[in-house]
Amino acid sequence: MADAAGTMDRAMGALIGGALGDALGMPTQLLSPARIAELYGHVEDFVAPVADHPVSKGLPAGAITDDTEQALLLGRILVSSGDRFDHARWVNALLDWERDVKARGSYDLLGPSTKRAIDAINEGVPAEEAGRSGDTNGAAMRIAPVGIMMPPEPLEALVAKVAETCRATHNTSIAIASAAAVAAAVSSGLACGDWRAASERAVAAPVLGATLGNWVTGGDIAARIALAQQLVRGKSEKEATRLIVDLIGTGVASQESVPAAFAVLEVAQGDAWRAAVISANLGGDTDTIGAIAAGMAGACAGLSRLPQDRVARLKGIDLAEVRALANDLVSARVARSSGKEAAA
Repeated sequence: MADAAGTMDRAMGALIGGALGDALGMPTQLLSPARIAELYGHVEDFVAPVADHPVSKGLPAGAITDDTEQALLLGRILVSSGDRFDHARWVNALLDWERDVKARGSYDLLGPSTKRAIDAINEGVPAEEAGRSGDTNGAAMRIAPVGIMMPPEPLEALVAKVAETCRATHNTSIAIASAAAVAAAVSSGLACGDWRAASERAVAAPVLGATLGNWVTGGDIAARIALAQQLVRGKSEKEATRLIVDLIGTGVASQESVPAAFAVLEVAQGDAWRAAVISANLGGDTDTIGAIAAGMAGACAGLSRLPQDRVARLKGIDLAEVRALANDLVSARVARSSGKEAAA
């Protein structure tokens, strides 16, 4: 069991690590590896997107995107909900957030499942129905707060909480399984700090998650994560990157980007910044893969082991607000752990 200071450091590591991966991948998202190399060379630090970037144009270097914004928003709803996740408050928060995003001219930054669900809710579709076809990676990209709040055991409780948060936008077996894998890795990282143990733990969670929500077709998430990890293990970064791009895939589909993030974590050997750099150069959904991979790495390493100069250069994020949220999530985690011990 990690001490209180260590748990808080790792909670911050999960949230800020995710922001680093998100911001580093922001200017390269949706581009091919060849186009990334042509425009930016090998991305190793924050860069501004090119003027004609399809979704990131106009954002400054180091800016976070919807990946981080939605994670922090979900965290706040989790804290305010208490034991029973407040779906109405979450939907209303998403709708308010969407209006703000549109006012900033960034509607295209929304992922396809979230965008489709929000449009459906706006048209009067009940929230519990809106997410029945959401199978992309939006749930996994923002799930870190659940992993911070929920202890790794019992795993069934963690996965059930993941499924609750998915209902409005990603209420499918494949999205829940993917988000459960990431949440389990984050939760395990907070508990033990060992990225290898967290990676192994993550393979059990999607087996449970795949039994929940509306079944949709797609590769088995647990099997694909294990395959991705094995595929890159022991390979050079260059060779591993080629394997991730060619055989795992880097698109928004859950069965591509989530296993890809676990492969990146393996190649980076638990180093959050290295995970962000690898992700940013992959092509495809670089910001989301980076947010997931660097967030999981950060949960295992802690904020204190992240590059502080890069953290200071993040744009669009208030570190004091993130710290307050992390403290609330950790307090909820401690309360749940204490309740289990008392019950035992």
